Amino acid sequence: MTAQPEDLAPIARLLAIMAKLRDPDGGCPWDLEQDFKSVAPYTIEEAYEVADAIERGRYAELKDELGDLLLQVVFHAQMASEAGLFGFDDVCSAINDKMIRRHPHVFGDAATRDSDTQTAEWEAIKASERKSSNKGDGVLDDLPVALPALKRAQKLQKRAARVGFDWPDAERVLEKVDEEIGEVREAIASGNSSHIAEEIGDLMFVCTNLGRKLKVDVEAATRSANAKFERRFRHIEAVLQAQGRRPEDASLDEMEALWVEAKNREKAKAATA
Repeated sequence: MTAQPEDLAPIARLLAIMAKLRDPDGGCPWDLEQDFKSVAPYTIEEAYEVADAIERGRYAELKDELGDLLLQVVFHAQMASEAGLFGFDDVCSAINDKMIRRHPHVFGDAATRDSDTQTAEWEAIKASERKSSNKGDGVLDDLPVALPALKRAQKLQKRAARVGFDWPDAERVLEKVDEEIGEVREAIASGNSSHIAEEIGDLMFVCTNLGRKLKVDVEAATRSANAKFERRFRHIEAVLQAQGRRPEDASLDEMEALWVEAKNREKAKAATA
């Protein structure tokens, strides 16, 4: 008698459910229509939802979001298995081998050292792996183009820095920030929209580099800034709503005053925490 999904261990059950969804005989029409490219955007979206649950401290939701992300891995593995490429066990074996290979100080004879040294060794191992693969051995090879722009910028800079193409310190990067702001002003004065966009892009790239030099994850910092803006603007909306008004009914000065009020409240709360 064939085991039913409900009789299986959790991961085996998930694999069985996905196999059934993709079964041409009685499976789900939508799931059967999908391929790697069509599923990829959902995979990215689910990863962001995991990050969002963590950012908001909603750990009860994190369980479900991690499940949704795991489903994406299982979906891709099922399609790969159908195409004769690899299966879920192969995915697990590959990451198991990689983690052991990249942690010789835990699973081998290498001495355990500080975090910075271990990170440098991790990058060296990754570089060695790239050279032995077909991903190319260029410094910037194999960085996914689909990464968020700020995250990819920081990774590009980090890779270049490993071979010495880097500013010596954060102060030099700050000088470059000032220079780029000047170039943005010149571009605005020119009235050329393409030039303005290019210079703003350069400014963002240099600001990202500043974050890297100061050991700040710029992508995470920007998410926090977005969340802060959202909190403070919602305070503006809430106060105006209590007055029977909407933001478009208020002046900029009024909204700015409410923004400062929200900012001060956050500072006071943080001081007493």
